[in-house]
Amino acid sequence: MAQVGAGVAVGSAMGGAVGACYGTFEAFRHKIPGLLKIRYIGRATVSTAVAFGLFMGAGSLIHSGRSY
Repeated sequence: MAQVGAGVAVGSAMGGAVGACYGTFEAFRHKIPGLLKIRYIGRATVSTAVAFGLFMGAGSLIHSGRSY
């Protein structure tokens, strides 16, 4: 389970970084006004981090070769 937890952590960190970059780009591209940019960037960061973390955790579980 430690390997799966590490996969989730790495996936979430990587997803958060990618989501922050993507959210910032999209917020400025769509000219979202004022403080709504913060909400948009945060939503993109969290949703991408959750998705990457889920898939990295699942991949780590499959890769570990154990049956749970």
